[in-house]
Amino acid sequence: MTGLSRRYGSVVALDNLDLVIQAGELIALLGPSGCGKTTTLRLLAGLEEADAGLIHVGGTDITHRAASKRDMGMVFQAYSLFPHLTVQENVEFGLRLRRASVAQRQKRAREMLELVDLATLADRYPHQISGGQQQRVALARALAIEPKVLLLDEPLSALDAKVRAQLRDQIRRIQLEVGITTLFVTHDQEEALAIADRVGVMQAGKLEQLAPPADVYSRPATPFVAEFVGLTNKLAGEVSGTTVTVRGCELPLMDAAVPAGAAMALVRPEAVTLDTDSTGLSGPLTGTVIASTFLGATSRVTVDLGDVTVLAQLPTAEASRHPAGSRVTLTIRPDPVLVSADRAGVSGE
Repeated sequence: MTGLSRRYGSVVALDNLDLVIQAGELIALLGPSGCGKTTTLRLLAGLEEADAGLIHVGGTDITHRAASKRDMGMVFQAYSLFPHLTVQENVEFGLRLRRASVAQRQKRAREMLELVDLATLADRYPHQISGGQQQRVALARALAIEPKVLLLDEPLSALDAKVRAQLRDQIRRIQLEVGITTLFVTHDQEEALAIADRVGVMQAGKLEQLAPPADVYSRPATPFVAEFVGLTNKLAGEVSGTTVTVRGCELPLMDAAVPAGAAMALVRPEAVTLDTDSTGLSGPLTGTVIASTFLGATSRVTVDLGDVTVLAQLPTAEASRHPAGSRVTLTIRPDPVLVSADRAGVSGE
């Protein structure tokens, strides 16, 4: 996708977007509502036409090709199964439109139902199976036509958390097994980070960053990415040279070109640790635990420092030693940090 732009009246949905997806790669587009991720998918699918830009698949220009001629498989948030057709007949539907023989349709549909572990439910109707199973039927139907590209538009958001996690992992397994090039649109950070080869974080019709999940989280390209992906503490500090001093703690800057002056440093909760305050003295990193949220192996502890609250993510066994009301002293690990776009006293930010 090269230079893609799309407007709806005065609203810019996509702003000169460039995106290259490698063969067999799964890219997840992540971002807030209205950032342009679904518009990108719809332009690729041919459901909408770009105001400017080009789309090539396998070296062929498909920018103005009709959706029915683009050879895309698409799975939506809504399952969109035909209620009067069986599971098997739903999977066969695209092949029937392509005038495949009965034998070819049945063989391919059986293969796809085996792939999504639903072969035993082939004769049931959509209302006789669960939501997660219906979405797997929709996935099998999309793959049955052997598309060049698989498009997934928030396919898991209508499911409950446990089924969503199971189906997410199954989609990744199937995508790797089939080796199909895939664009996955989601607003769920965990989904994007868990299954994608690369994650594209979008804001206001632009790609802020496109990188492997670990890089997006640990080396965000922009303050927006750092704040949008995962939890982040925003702590006032002072930039000088290649460091920012936060509450007496000197932290290296991820971007050494940041101008000197007041700044808001973005510190991940896992970079904050707690020690019991045995001095009884107040300090810039001494405060009171006001809440602890159990997350399984880890817990998230909220500490009130008087003028700001800070989140620390700790092993649950360690967090349990600091119940609400405890006085603690924080230590901030010297990981490289970004400064946020709402820095004080710096023009243009």
